[in-house]
Amino acid sequence: MAVLDWTTDLTVNDQQQQNLSALYREVDWLTEVISQVICSYLKQEGHEKHWLDIEPPELDQDGSVYADTVLHWQLNVFERLALALAMAPSVRPDSLDFFFGLNGMIDRPFTEFGASSERGFYGFLPTGQTLNFLISANNPEWRIHTSAILSAQHKLMAEQVTELLPADQGHPGFSGVFKLNDQWLNYFISGEQHRPELTASFPAHHLDTPLEWDDLVLDHNVMGQIEELRAWLAHGRILMEEWALGKKVKPGYRAVFFGPPGTGKTLTAALLGKVTDREVYRVDLSMVVSKYIGETEKNLSRVFDAASYKDWILFFDEGDALFGKRTEASSSNDRHANQLTGYLLQKIEDFPGTVIVATNLKTNMDAAFTRRFQNMVNFTMPNAEQRLLLWQKAFNSVCELADDVDLAKIANDYPLAGGQVINVLRQCALTAIRRNERTVYQTDIIDSIRREFKKDNKLI
Repeated sequence: MAVLDWTTDLTVNDQQQQNLSALYREVDWLTEVISQVICSYLKQEGHEKHWLDIEPPELDQDGSVYADTVLHWQLNVFERLALALAMAPSVRPDSLDFFFGLNGMIDRPFTEFGASSERGFYGFLPTGQTLNFLISANNPEWRIHTSAILSAQHKLMAEQVTELLPADQGHPGFSGVFKLNDQWLNYFISGEQHRPELTASFPAHHLDTPLEWDDLVLDHNVMGQIEELRAWLAHGRILMEEWALGKKVKPGYRAVFFGPPGTGKTLTAALLGKVTDREVYRVDLSMVVSKYIGETEKNLSRVFDAASYKDWILFFDEGDALFGKRTEASSSNDRHANQLTGYLLQKIEDFPGTVIVATNLKTNMDAAFTRRFQNMVNFTMPNAEQRLLLWQKAFNSVCELADDVDLAKIANDYPLAGGQVINVLRQCALTAIRRNERTVYQTDIIDSIRREFKKDNKLI
């Protein structure tokens, strides 16, 4: 058994070593490029050669995670150079030591190299200016490649692979440190995939569910509208491109889910992603609004940019908090809020993917907002028949029901939403396990329903 474990560990380490070797080769290529760019720029011996003459490492037979990523994204030589520069301080810091050379005319470092110094780190930290120097020092017209790579819309930035840190106030935009995201570095080495993290600058998190499509219990009419949305997710690209629908309508699909809490809005969004093999990202509205005007737009733009590359479904929960009826602009805060709403409406309308906005009350939504959506889905409270199905699915494979339990009567007598049924299930399971058994009795269920009703100041 010990030999088998040792063999498994060796296999993993071999793959990691292969991944590391690929990164080292890429940074070694970067080092040659840096040397040649500086040589050409300073008109030293060998300046006639161009850095593009230095072939980057072959990746077709590499087998590393890094190679697979570069090939899948079809990165060009400028993009590979940027990626290598961003990872260099973490992979091989000495590869950037060429930039420590002094300008003999003024006896100080070359300003155009774009150095950034950080206390406690003695290597050279590249900036956006460093990347621009490598790309355009000898071909000024190539600055457009730098601008494209450092823009928020570029795949490397949108996927949060690379990041250009904010420049100090009053400094040029390219003067911020240009770095590789630590999570992506870990992925390139270990092969462990990651998802973008929920942060103030990326106010969204992955939405998933262990349930399956068959677990969804909705009114027949509601299910019909959801199937329409599912059909769009499955066939929208064919309609837009092959059927030329894209010449007549804007790309993307926008839907509003409205109805009481617990009626399945969030679950439906998660399941739509699951059955169509898409990731669903829930935008955290509590992190969206920034007191700094302009920061909110920037943070949301990162989410939209990433989603457009990944073909995510964006899910805005409690949408009336952000997309509700706009107020009269009686103060600067009101004007900023209205400005933000207008910005979001435009981003959603221009987004080429799928956006779902959930709200408890449709009446709170601005009419100008709802007109821009293709589908308005009313998640109603389940009827007695649907409630019975919810009760049956909830207790299945979790608890054993005593002979006195009459789920049909419970479903008929107590109007509960699906989310409330799950709350009752949880409470009943806790009650049963405290008795050191799995059996749930009628009184357990009624007592738990009573607790649910009390939350809304209702009595049985």
